[in-house]
Amino acid sequence: MFKDELGDIGTDEGMRDNVGTAPAAYGEAKANPHLIRPEGFASEAEYRAYIATLGGHVPAEDLADTTLPAPDHHALESRLQDLREELENLRARLHVIKRQAETVVAENLRWADASAHAQLGTQPWLKLAGAMAATFVVTKGIRRLPLGTLATAAMPLVAAAMNRKFARG
Repeated sequence: MFKDELGDIGTDEGMRDNVGTAPAAYGEAKANPHLIRPEGFASEAEYRAYIATLGGHVPAEDLADTTLPAPDHHALESRLQDLREELENLRARLHVIKRQAETVVAENLRWADASAHAQLGTQPWLKLAGAMAATFVVTKGIRRLPLGTLATAAMPLVAAAMNRKFARG
């Protein structure tokens, strides 16, 4: 089915973008598999010359053969024990900070209560609630007054008083 629609499946003749053949050193690299040549250089000599301009030759073989030393089991256990002790120390400090925060909050509440008693006497919260209720009732009463009419009548009097004040000054 696909062979009929796309032609020969084994080749990509119709898919090429006319870039020509592989680089000249492809056959050389295929003949010598140990030769690793980055794409874009015509030969290994050109590649080595480029590396020399960058700062010298870095042999890849020396880097690949080096092994990292395995950490000592005793050192790991010691480090683990140090971390456990540090964790316990941090937990103890956190517990102390929590207790200090609770103490600060409790003392602030006591101070606010004592301050209210000092300013308002006995039952300060009841007195504050009464003051808020009185403010609400007075505000409702003021809203019902015809202040627009009173302000309109008082405006010429206020303007005359201001003119007298600036005339003297």
